[in-house]
Amino acid sequence: MGVSRRRIRNLQPARPLRRLNINQEKHREVVAERSDKTTDTPTNTISEKKFYEILKPQSQCQSLAKTEYCPRVFNGTNKMASGFADEKNGKKCGRSPFVNNPHLDSMKEDILYHFNLNTGTLNFPAKFGDVKFVCVGGSPWRMKSFAEYIAGELGLAVPNAEYPNICESTDRYAMYKVGPVLSVSHGMGIPSISIMLHELIKLLYHARCTDVTIVRLGTSGGIGLHPGTVVITKQPMDATFLPRFEQVILGKSVVRSTELDGDLAEELLQCGKDLAEFDTVIANTMCTLDFYEGQARLDGAFCSYTEEDKQNYLAKAYAAGVRNIEMESSVFAAMCKLSNLRAAVVCVTLLDRQKGDQLSSSHDVLHSYQQRPQILVGHYIKKKLNASKKS
Repeated sequence: MGVSRRRIRNLQPARPLRRLNINQEKHREVVAERSDKTTDTPTNTISEKKFYEILKPQSQCQSLAKTEYCPRVFNGTNKMASGFADEKNGKKCGRSPFVNNPHLDSMKEDILYHFNLNTGTLNFPAKFGDVKFVCVGGSPWRMKSFAEYIAGELGLAVPNAEYPNICESTDRYAMYKVGPVLSVSHGMGIPSISIMLHELIKLLYHARCTDVTIVRLGTSGGIGLHPGTVVITKQPMDATFLPRFEQVILGKSVVRSTELDGDLAEELLQCGKDLAEFDTVIANTMCTLDFYEGQARLDGAFCSYTEEDKQNYLAKAYAAGVRNIEMESSVFAAMCKLSNLRAAVVCVTLLDRQKGDQLSSSHDVLHSYQQRPQILVGHYIKKKLNASKKS
């Protein structure tokens, strides 16, 4: 649209720009003052690209690892064990367990049914808030034995003391607490340990625990190793020698990673070298769904393969880096990775599966073998606690 000549005649010439003199010193003081202040005002805009990145599950896990978590105070009793968490702005901070379930936020209380524990009746931060190490194993008796052993190692043992089973009102699992160490049984096989881990992870989450290390202590069948060798798992594999855990959810197959903390495995291996009491190796572990046919045994109620078939299968496992076989490590690794927990699997081999299927060692020998993972992990815990006291 054109401009009339009348309007052009009435236009005033532009005024010359005035030079603005800025006090540079004063300007620097104002900028410095503003930069020292922080704001809690949330931003209301986000780029479309960033929005879709946030929606990706992988991005959520990556951002979680970088996010600093400060536990909230629960009735003023959420006190972390001294020497573990860093101080920042007067609050205890650290790496926290991750629970990815929005439905939990709408629940007035959370009942951990198989532990017989309830957030509505028990102050979880006061009871479990100082936990830094969790050790799990199949047998309730073995985990009570470990609680007694670690109490002695940490100088917390009391003569003739009875360590109460926190889950004594249920016969599903057993749980014992000694200082910053929690000892929990998980039963046998993937379904049993999976149920226990769901409730254990929620327990650690409700208790506002930080910087937790979790280790599975167990027994296993070895492949090409002398009985009594302790295997620290590099990566759990399924029965087809793939490093994965597959589960059916809502009728669909979901595959999850079984990656474990490599640095933690190396630290445990170094503890084995420090002790120099038994052979300790890092190797892959095969996790099966069954003790008999699933592990190519010849002594089950049913067997549709030959000795040669068995040996060929175990040879393939050995070629894939597998040195021991058990029934819990894959789901253990997958769930610990999802929940942001440092995790390791430490199992002793009770026999060499290439030489037989049945245990022929004496009770005393087998008992001494079963104590080796406890000795190794107990040494690790003691070493870490001593280091934290000095720092």
